[in-house]
Amino acid sequence: MVETAIAISFASSAFAIFAGIVNMNRNRRTDDKKDASELTTVIVKLEGISRDVYEIKNDLKDVKQDVKKHDELIIRLDEGLKTAWKAIEKLQGNEVKDD
Repeated sequence: MVETAIAISFASSAFAIFAGIVNMNRNRRTDDKKDASELTTVIVKLEGISRDVYEIKNDLKDVKQDVKKHDELIIRLDEGLKTAWKAIEKLQGNEVKDD
C-alpha cells in the first residue's frame, strides 16, 4: 500500500514536471512568434519612416532650388526697377543720383 502511494506520488511528480516543461516550451514558442511579429511590425514602420525621410529630403532640396531661383529673380527685378525709376526721373527732368 505504501509502495502504491509512493508510485502514484512519483508518477504524479513526473507528470507535473513533464507538463511544466511542455508548457514552458509552448509559452516560449508563443513568445518567440509574438516577438517576431512585433519585430516585423517595427521593421515595416521603420522602412516607412525611412522612405518618408528620403522624400522630405528630396522635397527640401527642390524647395532650396526654388528659393535660389526666386532670389535671382528678385535681384533682377530690383535692378530693373532701379533702372526704370532712373528713367522716370530723367523724363521728369529731375537730376538722377547714382547709387
